[in-house]
Amino acid sequence: MTNSEPRPTHTGLAGLLADPNQDLGITLQGLVLETADVDEFLAALANLAAAALTTASNAVSCGLTVITKKKGITTASSDERVRALDELQIEFGDGPCLTALRHSSLILVVDTRGESRWSDYMEAVWRNGIGSVLAVPLDVAGDAEGVMNLYSTTPHGFTGPDITAAEEFAYSAAKSLSLALMISQLRNAKDDLTAAMQSRSTIDTAVGIVMAQNRCGRDTAFKVLTRASNSRNVKLRDIAAHVIASVSGETDPEAYFDE
Repeated sequence: MTNSEPRPTHTGLAGLLADPNQDLGITLQGLVLETADVDEFLAALANLAAAALTTASNAVSCGLTVITKKKGITTASSDERVRALDELQIEFGDGPCLTALRHSSLILVVDTRGESRWSDYMEAVWRNGIGSVLAVPLDVAGDAEGVMNLYSTTPHGFTGPDITAAEEFAYSAAKSLSLALMISQLRNAKDDLTAAMQSRSTIDTAVGIVMAQNRCGRDTAFKVLTRASNSRNVKLRDIAAHVIASVSGETDPEAYFDE
């Protein structure tokens, strides 16, 4: 294709936006609701980005990198080649994706054969059949950071319209990713609370058993359990569960509360 020839339209993204029943924002919200966790959401998002940003003359693959305080680095990709290249970039500790992430700025590698930055990584990228790379940061809410890494087998694969389409996609994707991360945090908090209440219920039951067996007060019974926990280097909940099992035969006592 010469520079004078018109660029093909982004049929994937245009189709999503042209059909009111398949608006990109609604599609992304659907991904958030339909996927089980952040990892599954990112995998679906990478595939959607690759399909939406591919043109008739430029096949695009997508890799996503997200960093959170709790999980560290999480990656997802639309194919195995991209997965390997994203993991390799993390091993090198530098590259277009990580640079875009650090500086919150778009990074374009026009032709991987002549790119002087990240020379070792660029050599590996070119050997794997990638001609150009576009890294677009994701403006994720909270403490998380994210970047969308787009790969093309063609040098000069990303021109003005491609970059604009990628930035528009990234803007919407970042909002949905923020929502997915928020839901994940709430789910984890709920799980932590449930586990804490389960432990508390088990310990309270064991305290009652010790009180009955030793005809002592609550504080004394609790000290008996904590001393056993410390001397045996076993978690207090496990000691409590053992006490309950010795009386009732229950090996995994359930908490008696409504979530």
